[in-house]
Amino acid sequence: MIKFFIVIFSFLVFVSCQTVSQDFSKEINVSEEFSKYWFQGKAEISSYDLNQARYGELHKGQATLIFVTEDFSISKQVKLDDPSTSPKDILKVLKLNSVRKFNTGIYPYSTMTSTFTPLNRTDNPNSIKVTNSIQEWCGHTFLQLNLQKNKYKVISKSYFVSEGDQEYSVEKVLLEDEIWNIIRLDPQKLPKGRIQILPGSQTVRFKHIKKMKPLYAEAKLYTINDSTDQYKLVYIDLINRELKIDFKKEFPHEIIGWEEISIGKNSKKLVTRATLKKRKMIDYWNKNSPSDLYLRKELGLD
Repeated sequence: MIKFFIVIFSFLVFVSCQTVSQDFSKEINVSEEFSKYWFQGKAEISSYDLNQARYGELHKGQATLIFVTEDFSISKQVKLDDPSTSPKDILKVLKLNSVRKFNTGIYPYSTMTSTFTPLNRTDNPNSIKVTNSIQEWCGHTFLQLNLQKNKYKVISKSYFVSEGDQEYSVEKVLLEDEIWNIIRLDPQKLPKGRIQILPGSQTVRFKHIKKMKPLYAEAKLYTINDSTDQYKLVYIDLINRELKIDFKKEFPHEIIGWEEISIGKNSKKLVTRATLKKRKMIDYWNKNSPSDLYLRKELGLD
């Protein structure tokens, strides 16, 4: 009986983060190049040196972007543990877990944003779900968006009374949080010109915006050099904010770094900046032993 439970537990750990199978490449209309890279049963992990603006100053830290393809439940909007039992409920997605860690004086911040974007954006042009959590010594917050027909349902939990325990809906528009995934899927599909967009969930929390709502921004795609492009967002109303994301022109369009420019108190310009350190394709969910700690060093992670 004990051996039986060990086998079951091992199976659940194995499937917990597995990527989608290459057998579905034709079904979701992706190229052989895309299939070989994203369906190899590994995640792409990139580490970045981070200078994070907070409380009117810059704080050194580190950022990590984890991109991986997954089988997602259409009905429940969560990862399917065993896709073979629900073949009609499968949606192939690219998931990004964006993690930031930095200290503000004596106390640390840890943030994570998860974005789930369908691989087939012709049939499913909008991301299905976004979650954001922030932990620091004052408390923690949680924000979730779920796509429901023509709206995003928003759930907000926070230790701040003005932000906490809210449920409301917002118009279905482009999400700042999904831009990173669009770059990885097909940067030529990035919207340009004057657009409506929901600001990033972390920005909403950091600026203590009580309710998310679509804002106007100017979006442009630039060529930086022979190997690098940049996508730039400049918000027009409500928040003084710019976002610049540098990425490689060629597939798989790796994120090289980014800048977030905001205007703080006394018109002080603050620039959050992330610069690539290391990148690795790895099945990290199978690397959970103390003997695997060397991999963190290889990725430049503390």
